[in-house]
Amino acid sequence: MAVQVYINFKGNCREAVEYYSEVFGTEKPKIMLFGDMPPDPGFPLTEHTKNLVMHTFLNIKGSMVMFSDVPPDMTFVAGNNISLVVSSKDMDEIKSIFDKLKAGGTVGMELQETFWSKCYGFVTDKFGIGWQLSYDSGEMGV
Repeated sequence: MAVQVYINFKGNCREAVEYYSEVFGTEKPKIMLFGDMPPDPGFPLTEHTKNLVMHTFLNIKGSMVMFSDVPPDMTFVAGNNISLVVSSKDMDEIKSIFDKLKAGGTVGMELQETFWSKCYGFVTDKFGIGWQLSYDSGEMGV
């Protein structure tokens, strides 16, 4: 299991991640845009949103740091734009940790299957810390 950092930006993620890549001398980031994800009638995308970064990551000194833009319909609050990511190859462990963190907290996204994970959810714990829990089957390579 790994604990990782996820940083959100308000439309300038590509600029930031390319800057961090240069600063830390990492490989050029592979960037997935919101327009690259499968179409979802419940989440229509504007042309602007299609060009925002949905997900990218850098290996900075042995730690995976992940990045994305916040879509225009989601709230961005500077200072609250960092969450911790817990990935595990044990789905029961993901479910157990999620259940513990949501006690007294707020669920942003219930555990569910997504196109990138068989089991993913987001919760803000009772101390205001955001946690992304993700089952890692090894298929996505992140």
